[in-house]
Amino acid sequence: MSIKPPRLEKGHGIGIIAPAGPLNQSELQPSIDLLISLGYGIILAPHLYHRQGYLAGSDDSRLEDLHSMFHNEDVKAIFCARGGYGTLRLLDRINYNLIERNPKVILGYSDITALLLAIYKKTGLVTFHGPVVNELHKNENQNLSLLLELFSTQDSFRWDLTKGKALMPGKAKGILLGGNLSLISHLIGTPFMPTLGETILFIEERGESLYRIDRMLTHLRLSGLLNRIAGLIIGRFIDCGDISDIHHLAMDMVSELNIPVVSGLPVGHGTQNVTLPLGLQATLDTEQMIISIDDSCFR
Repeated sequence: MSIKPPRLEKGHGIGIIAPAGPLNQSELQPSIDLLISLGYGIILAPHLYHRQGYLAGSDDSRLEDLHSMFHNEDVKAIFCARGGYGTLRLLDRINYNLIERNPKVILGYSDITALLLAIYKKTGLVTFHGPVVNELHKNENQNLSLLLELFSTQDSFRWDLTKGKALMPGKAKGILLGGNLSLISHLIGTPFMPTLGETILFIEERGESLYRIDRMLTHLRLSGLLNRIAGLIIGRFIDCGDISDIHHLAMDMVSELNIPVVSGLPVGHGTQNVTLPLGLQATLDTEQMIISIDDSCFR
């Protein structure tokens, strides 16, 4: 059973953490200023701007920042500052009981995929795959606008797929899960990977060659997880070669499953990055070319 977080509203505090790669204040400030102008309070993690090589500080400091945001009653949502690498190193040390007792919105993508899926697996908390903070002000604020539209919707919500392509027609219902393909692949075989049985899976990637994507999808298939999904959505594959090659590769993997497969959802790396809730019942319909959730994301 999924746990829904309380709704984020204007005037609430947003905690900002960097559980993966490092960044400078100048990279975050435009988005912080934008959130403040919209009426949100901003609470920066104590170690937000720390740097230890390719990590945003030590494992201890990044873990402390994550825990402190779930402890802090003034923080109503937790936004991750950027992706990069590092969340995998934290998964076996996270206090999941703390998170389950204090459910909150947590948002990010790319390397943050590991954190979102692990939290959902261990607690049932609905998490949010969407823009990181240093990208909120980009795309003329459209990604932030779509994020806030989802957060303000009281009931069901739908995403338009009409600019995409139905690779295999059909209609399916299932729990919406997904994220960065590399991170999903790395979670296989760990206690932090959710079951994909009867799920609608979405995948996205950046900067991976076709043979590496083949290897990750094959790993997913050999694990038995890919064979259990109810539907597949192919998001952005930026700098990964010709998207038609990705389509053919994906169809090689799932064509015998007789499930709906669509491409073209603007999720993940790229100019547009829509926000999707992980852990809620959804419907994928290739006739109407929509993906919809059947209930509110919030309690």
